Amino acid sequence: MNQRTKKLNVVFCGTPDFSVPTLELLHQHPHINLVGVITMPDRPAGRGQELKSPPVAEYAKLHKLPLYQIENINREEVLLAELETKKIDFILVLAFAQFLGSKVLTMPKLGCFNIHTSILPKYRGAAPIQYALLNGDTTTGVSIQRMVKEMDAGDLVHFHQLKISPTETGGQLYTRLKFQAALSTNTLTELILENNLVFTPQDPSGISFAPTLKKEDGLLNFKDSSIKKIHNQIRALDPWPGTYCFLGKQRMKVFEIEQLQRALKPGETSIEHGHLAIGVIDGTIRLSSVQLEGKKICTDTELLNGLKNKGGEIIINP
Repeated sequence: MNQRTKKLNVVFCGTPDFSVPTLELLHQHPHINLVGVITMPDRPAGRGQELKSPPVAEYAKLHKLPLYQIENINREEVLLAELETKKIDFILVLAFAQFLGSKVLTMPKLGCFNIHTSILPKYRGAAPIQYALLNGDTTTGVSIQRMVKEMDAGDLVHFHQLKISPTETGGQLYTRLKFQAALSTNTLTELILENNLVFTPQDPSGISFAPTLKKEDGLLNFKDSSIKKIHNQIRALDPWPGTYCFLGKQRMKVFEIEQLQRALKPGETSIEHGHLAIGVIDGTIRLSSVQLEGKKICTDTELLNGLKNKGGEIIINP
């Protein structure tokens, strides 16, 4: 039965800027009645450590949407009782940073749906965008799954595939997927309105994981890495956590590399021709854009010109 004669009662759960285009889609959709926006509490931020609202909360406040800022939705008995009265059709979750318990998962008529930035079951977990780039994938996408207790394990109701550019960074792919998530939300809404939802179980043979990244994941290991691996690590972890090595005892961020026709052993360093070159397992690379701690981003030539009068051997990752 076509449901276009009524509005769907929807609750949205999300937190960062990534979630805002999807929230805006729901807010502006002619067949959505946004009965609640749930996000994390304000947090201290910046040098002054002043309280700052998450981007989802800022949008909700600006547009006078019903907003709830909470630490753990499962413990909010008053809120859950209030939501029970709203006859929710579905709850949509995108980058919420909280797990939903059984009471929440079973509350909406159609269930709770999560938007995930990979084609599930590939890259379940917190960092699917970065892992797709780390592994040199040529495609990724957005999946929408009906949530169950196990993380990212529910039946798929929609997915949309995207091609990845060979030089695309984590930040660039993040932006594209941020808006694709909103477009996929529109598709989900259309499927519900036309009563065309199909639930497809995930293939257990295709499961892989993308756990949370740490700053230490950005350390470049030239002795044991290929040119492609270093290239993928740099673009995947841009802008966060970034990639780095050590110039002597100083941390040095690396933003770009180039392949050189020069023979160096893995881990061996050369500063010929104004290039900061280092060997890897299948060739030699130039660290062409770098930033020494406390300094500005510069080329390797500019860095070497600034260091040449200080003397001493230049050693990478001693």
